[in-house]
Amino acid sequence: MTRGRDGGAGAPPARQRALLAAIVAAIVAVSAAIYVGVAADDGTTYRNALAGGRGERPGPAAPASTGTWVASWATSPVGGEPGTELAGLAGRSVRNVVHTSAGGTAARVTLSNLYGQSALTITHASIAVSASPGTAAALARTMRQLTFTGSPTVVVPAGGQVISDVVRITVPHDGDVLVTTYSPTPSGPVTYHPHARQISYVAEGEHTRDTTGAAYTGQSTFWRYLTALDVLSNESDGTVVVLGDSLTDGITSTTSANNRWPDVLSDRLRAALAAGRDVPRHSVVNEGISGNQVLADGLGRPAENPSGLNRFDRDVLGRTNVKAVVVVLGINDILRHPGTADPDRILAGLTTLVERAHARGLKVVGATLMPFGGHRGYTDAREAVRQRINEEIRAGHVFDAVADFDKALRDPYDPRRFRADYDSGDHLHPSDKGYTRMAETFDLDTLKGSAPARL
Repeated sequence: MTRGRDGGAGAPPARQRALLAAIVAAIVAVSAAIYVGVAADDGTTYRNALAGGRGERPGPAAPASTGTWVASWATSPVGGEPGTELAGLAGRSVRNVVHTSAGGTAARVTLSNLYGQSALTITHASIAVSASPGTAAALARTMRQLTFTGSPTVVVPAGGQVISDVVRITVPHDGDVLVTTYSPTPSGPVTYHPHARQISYVAEGEHTRDTTGAAYTGQSTFWRYLTALDVLSNESDGTVVVLGDSLTDGITSTTSANNRWPDVLSDRLRAALAAGRDVPRHSVVNEGISGNQVLADGLGRPAENPSGLNRFDRDVLGRTNVKAVVVVLGINDILRHPGTADPDRILAGLTTLVERAHARGLKVVGATLMPFGGHRGYTDAREAVRQRINEEIRAGHVFDAVADFDKALRDPYDPRRFRADYDSGDHLHPSDKGYTRMAETFDLDTLKGSAPARL
């Protein structure tokens, strides 16, 4: 049967080929409209990609690049900032300075109102690369507006957090990035991390897109609202999270020098890769909280300074593309216990962390507890608890691999104390040289692989 002139079964072969070509061209055009995104400044065409798998919508300048989403920087929200309970930081621009681990071609940030008692309204936010260390000024060509599901304004509910849209920006590794927020309305208290060991900045009024830094006359040693910076990276395949206390937070390291031991570990991994070593291509992020314990929470609701057990999901499993965990906890469980701490309870807590990591296929490297002889909290009974815990860790009864920080930093003539040049002076926290020593003695090969198979 012959059909009409609409290109049916009876149409001549030439017409069929022409029709087929037209259909293919239409499909290609529709595909291009769906997938081709914004062209880069250098003419490169990017595709909108939600490579992170966390459900974010691409922003107006969302990249299309290939790569892997990793955490380049992160910190733990610790509590509500004193003095901000009623008004928060209304009418001020908060410019957080953070130091990256991995570089990338796109970025997104996480903002937290975990400890806020009312909704936080942010009407302006931006990200840029710092013009130089120790300044609020940005490289003008890198300044980008941040949006949230396409809008410059976002309301973060009390106890909640938000993730920004993806924005195209070249983020350097081992560099400083500025993330700025502005809220016009009262909201408090401010969710913060108090021991940043980094100078950040504050300006009166809305100056989120200011590149000169001139308006930022206020300084702060806190990180406020910001808890993570993720990047789309071609140099990293995953993230290492260091879960620790003040020894990881770097409380006695030089401010703005980025000499916390995880910073140095990140540098070592990058240098080893550049030298051709077969080590993991991982970023390193610091989830240390000063005073943190394995077992006990701080006060408040939600608890300030939550225990390692209670924050593990948030600060480890909640980070992007985690491949391995390093646990440096336990000393505060000994020092802050009113009597003699129970080593078996502490070891059980550490073992629980390992089990939860293994359930997600993550390898766990654990550190021995470093000496604190000479510290005001030292007693022979507490030292005995430390030694017992270290024996179990070294014997391989707790972690998949061990970083023996105790052996690396202790005084060979008095193992209850730090070696003098590794001691900050308080006999509990390392000096800059001590922090560097911790990272230098960390075996990079222990980060290879995943959780051991279950029998």
